[in-house]
Amino acid sequence: MARALDLYCAFLKAVIATCLVVMVVLVFGNVVLRYGFNSGITISEELSRWLLVWLTFLGAIVAMREHAHLGVDSLIRKLPASGKRICFIVNYCLMLFADWLLLSGSWRQTIINLDDRAPATGLSMAIFYVIGVIFGVSTAVILLHDLYRVISGQASEEDMVAVRESEEQ
Repeated sequence: MARALDLYCAFLKAVIATCLVVMVVLVFGNVVLRYGFNSGITISEELSRWLLVWLTFLGAIVAMREHAHLGVDSLIRKLPASGKRICFIVNYCLMLFADWLLLSGSWRQTIINLDDRAPATGLSMAIFYVIGVIFGVSTAVILLHDLYRVISGQASEEDMVAVRESEEQ
């Protein structure tokens, strides 16, 4: 399972890089066309905004897998192994609840906006909201995998401190 998650995150990193390249081409091309040729790319602003939202959510998935989100671990590091385990389980259950809220809300927004069209591209507005569903499902899988490892005793004491210092990477 860990190998599959690592491959998935490698794929997401490639998608993020592609989003960045497309955004740069769209925005830079639009600027050159506006100032140099008094023209422009009609869909540039809308697609760039959508790509920014997508790459932000995809980056958050990768950061979740790599435990790269901000956190305070000074208390957790001082606890014994059983205290770390309890805090980890409570923490991950709360994160799963928050993830469920985001997932269910994104799913509803995706369904509601399925027939609505974006003004510049004419694409379904559901494309904008479906990234919340992808994020919610991906994050739930990552959280459940980490939670299973801790509950089953496969995780080390260091794994129960879900914050990684930049020097540790």
